[in-house]
Amino acid sequence: MTAPRRAPGGVRRALAGRGPVLSFEVFPPKTAQGATALWRTVRALEALRPAFVSVTYGAGGSSRDRTLALAERLVQETTLPVLGHLTAVGHSVAELRRIVGSYAQAGVLDLLVVRGDPPSDPQGPWTAHPEGVRHAAELVRLVRESGDFGIGVAAFPERHPRSRDWEEDIRHFAAKARAGADFAVTQMFFDAEDYFRLRDRLDAAGCTIPVVPAVMPATRYRQIARFAELSGAAFPEDLARRLRDAGDDAAEGHRVGVAHATALAARLLDQGAPGLHFITLNRPEATLDIHHGLGLPGPRRTLQAAAAGASPDAP
Repeated sequence: MTAPRRAPGGVRRALAGRGPVLSFEVFPPKTAQGATALWRTVRALEALRPAFVSVTYGAGGSSRDRTLALAERLVQETTLPVLGHLTAVGHSVAELRRIVGSYAQAGVLDLLVVRGDPPSDPQGPWTAHPEGVRHAAELVRLVRESGDFGIGVAAFPERHPRSRDWEEDIRHFAAKARAGADFAVTQMFFDAEDYFRLRDRLDAAGCTIPVVPAVMPATRYRQIARFAELSGAAFPEDLARRLRDAGDDAAEGHRVGVAHATALAARLLDQGAPGLHFITLNRPEATLDIHHGLGLPGPRRTLQAAAAGASPDAP
């Protein structure tokens, strides 16, 4: 099937428009049941008219084929601009070029380009493929030379865990911008001040590409504690305590997480963030509740109609 014709740089154009943009992230499901839940989520959130949907790419390329297949299906079967992920881990330059070509053939013309973490241990030593690239800026340059793509990169409100200090972290970000990045999406974080401090540092360094904050609704203590440990993000003690107190009460955990994420999102938008990127874990309920809590325009759906059931593939 031929991919629908879509102009490159859709995310870049959306971010250049008026007002903040909304977007969301999904991951490729592993099971048929997970696929059903994913498409409920996609259809529920598509009704909010987001600027784009991103499809994650597993560590070490572990979900590469499923990521490409899902991205292509989203292009074929939805109206959503699709942002595909691309990591350098485990790939030669020749393989990376083939993957970029596969995205283009599928009609995915916006890519989120990251170096990626080691597949076995995200905090372990990072080893480049002998015929690959060593830094995200090199990967950005490779994509820029491969065609007319919109290119996003990662940003870290609490500093990349492998950066020795903020000076090194901002230097690496600036290199990605110079190599051709159009925009950035942050790692998850829970304190708006971390985003604002990052923005100030980037402004001081002359980095002017828009940086979209990622919002992770924290509704389950053990899940978020694990994510925070792997990513190096700080898990605020007050939020952690309230989620621990919720225990196995899923409704209370949802209420706590949505309330915190809504307050965070409201502060980010109030202080000029260019948009919000929701990490959905293939579940729409929290994103829909936050959207409604912010009073944003768009059709309101009941959770029962929007999505029946959770994704069994969610971590």
